[in-house]
Amino acid sequence: MQHGTDKAAGGPGMMMDAAGGKILTTAEGHTLYTFDKDSGGMSNCDASCLKIWPAYHASAKTKAVAPWSKVKASDGKDMWAYNGKPVYTYIKDKKAGDMEGDGVGGNWHVIK
Repeated sequence: MQHGTDKAAGGPGMMMDAAGGKILTTAEGHTLYTFDKDSGGMSNCDASCLKIWPAYHASAKTKAVAPWSKVKASDGKDMWAYNGKPVYTYIKDKKAGDMEGDGVGGNWHVIK
C-alpha cells in the first residue's frame, strides 16, 4: 500500500500513498484519524474512547508548526491536532497502512 511518503508540512506526521489517495500517518506509517464530535480544538474522546482511539500524543518539548498544533487529550496529556482537529490512531489498525477505522460510527475519518 505504501508507495512513498512526504513529511506533512514539517509536523509529526507524513503523507502516505494509499488506495484512495494520500493519507496522513505517523512516522511509523500508522493511519491518523479525526473525530467529528471534537470541536473548538478540543478532544471529546473520553477515557474509554481513548482505549480504542489512542490520542496521538505530543512531547511537551516538541514545538508545533502549522498546520500542526497541540491540544489536551482527556487524559490531560498533550496531543497533536492537524488543522485544529485533534488526531488519533485506531486500536484495530495492526500494521502500517491499515485504515480499519475510516468511517466507524460515521464519526471517524482518515485525514487526507
